[in-house]
Amino acid sequence: MKKVLVLLGIVSIALLAWVAAGPDPVAAMPPVGSREPAVSRDVIAPIATRIATKPPASETGEVVPVMRDSDAPRPMIVPVAGVPRTAMRDMFDEARGGHRHEAIDILAPRGTPVIATDDGVVQKLFTSVAGGLTVYEFDPDQRFCYYYAHLDGYAAGLHEGQPLRRGEILGYVGTTGNAPKDTPHLHFALIRLDPDRRWWKGTYVNPYPLLAGRQTP
Repeated sequence: MKKVLVLLGIVSIALLAWVAAGPDPVAAMPPVGSREPAVSRDVIAPIATRIATKPPASETGEVVPVMRDSDAPRPMIVPVAGVPRTAMRDMFDEARGGHRHEAIDILAPRGTPVIATDDGVVQKLFTSVAGGLTVYEFDPDQRFCYYYAHLDGYAAGLHEGQPLRRGEILGYVGTTGNAPKDTPHLHFALIRLDPDRRWWKGTYVNPYPLLAGRQTP
């Protein structure tokens, strides 16, 4: 009887020791293929928080350059002195003598200075039946030609090959060519040059959005 009691005591002690030790460590391991991270969550959580709360570039002082479309015309100013952008009117697609106008007319009193719409070079001074006294100016990249027509006269000393600065006087508003004699204005056109830079073979681009400050064509 004493032996039985001793054995029961030993078994009881063993059971109490097993309960105190907790669950089997092997049974507590995650199954094979589990996504449980190998690194403690106490280590991962602070790192994840720092990544999630990283300020955007605009708040870190980083400057993101604004890229201008390399195929777009350069910024231009109104090529008649004293005329505001709000006075521009889109007449690029209007019919003139059976063909599309492909330019805009900027009305101003006779003799008002006509100024370079952009930096560039005087490529050609020409007198034509339609345009009267005209100036062809190439932009610095030689991608576009600015065409000024119906001038009353050229600025003193203006010559082909002359470098121009934006705002420099080229000539004066007039009515030479086929312009109505009682409506002095500048006929202004923007021409995209072909690879050979032949302005007479170029493509006309509507200058109105640029001069009116609306958008880039």
